[in-house]
Amino acid sequence: MSVPARLIEFVEALRDHSILAGPGETIDAARVLTVLGLEDRERVREGLAAALLRRSGQRVVFDQVFDLYFPVSVGSPGDSPADVESLRDQLVEALATGSLRDQQTLAQAAVDALGRFGENGQGAGGWSAYQTLQRLRPETLLVRILAALRADDPAFLADLRRDEIRRQIAGFREMVEGEARRRTAELRGRDAVSRNAVAQPSDRVDFLTAGRKQLADMRRAIYPLSRKLATRLAARRRRTKRGEIDLRRTLRRSISTGGVPLKPAYRHRRPGRPELVLLCDMSGSVAGFANFTLLLTQALRDQFSKVRAFGFIETTDEVTHLVKAGAEDPAGLASRIHREAKLVRWDGHSDYTHALQVFVDEYLDAIGPKTSVLILGDARNNGGDPNLAALKKIVTNARHAYWLNPEPRRLWSTGDSLAHSYANVVDMYECRTVHQLSELITRLLPI
Repeated sequence: MSVPARLIEFVEALRDHSILAGPGETIDAARVLTVLGLEDRERVREGLAAALLRRSGQRVVFDQVFDLYFPVSVGSPGDSPADVESLRDQLVEALATGSLRDQQTLAQAAVDALGRFGENGQGAGGWSAYQTLQRLRPETLLVRILAALRADDPAFLADLRRDEIRRQIAGFREMVEGEARRRTAELRGRDAVSRNAVAQPSDRVDFLTAGRKQLADMRRAIYPLSRKLATRLAARRRRTKRGEIDLRRTLRRSISTGGVPLKPAYRHRRPGRPELVLLCDMSGSVAGFANFTLLLTQALRDQFSKVRAFGFIETTDEVTHLVKAGAEDPAGLASRIHREAKLVRWDGHSDYTHALQVFVDEYLDAIGPKTSVLILGDARNNGGDPNLAALKKIVTNARHAYWLNPEPRRLWSTGDSLAHSYANVVDMYECRTVHQLSELITRLLPI
């Protein structure tokens, strides 16, 4: 396949994963290849990333697709060790010396020797990174690598080496995963593997199924995303600074021009920024969604005159002060809220019935005529009464009220979910990913 054809297929695969590279970026990428050539693969990787990526959180997906369409040159595995212990011995040496070339060669040999599954690699067979890593267990080699380095250094230097070795082991795992994808792509086609075996960008990953690394990527995207959303909100504010058209006054003015409304009349917007109140379910996997949204709205606090946050599981407590402090340690915000806020009375299961009532009884004064309310939760009440009366009081007191549900719409009102009951009282939106959340905040929040 020619280089231009491969580049076009590569860009199309990126688009399939929501990396929107247009004709201009594709031309820039072609110029990069013209200047850099194909000899230095890592330089090509960095050059194409600079030409094609425009948003944070896309690099992991880019690297995986790049490895499929611009694979590392494969050496002959004939001289490589075929048994597990020999591979582990050579891996210790490669990680101790830090040789990336040796590590890549061992990743190829490990997948070839340990990763094959199915009958003779044919039919439903292929190569598995999981199977390879389960047999090789590189994470258990830390002590042997330190011994190979004769790590009798001071404690702080030994700790630095230990952290560096852990990073190298993580890098070797990624090499094995990339090699398994490459071999599977040779067997089943690059397009099929790109569609099915490449992870989604962090802004398209479901909050409820995100792993620890993906949640960390989401948290790193908070401040770039907040600047982007603030720019969008400011643009909306500029576009609507004259207010909405006053139809009656516009028609009255049009009498002097024969009924043609040449000079529209506008209702003047009320001065001042709106207030925002968040009511967040902090139970189970929903806590990851609430955690991210709390940090994002805190980063957007300059767009509002006041932001107050409340968490609940079985009962409700204000967590505004904890969210403000959470900017220093975003990864620990959820655990700190669980530890310091009074959210649990008995067994720690969600109790919307009592939580909504506590908010109405103790915190309803937080909602006024300029307040927008965001309720974050999956609406699963473990068989309890929905307490729609309390929710109606919250909605009635607020200027705007919206419910963001991190579950897919097809699961609403299944099992113990009361989603449609609550949706009859407050507008409810599916909000499963960072992308959906950013779109909803831009569209729903007042300016």
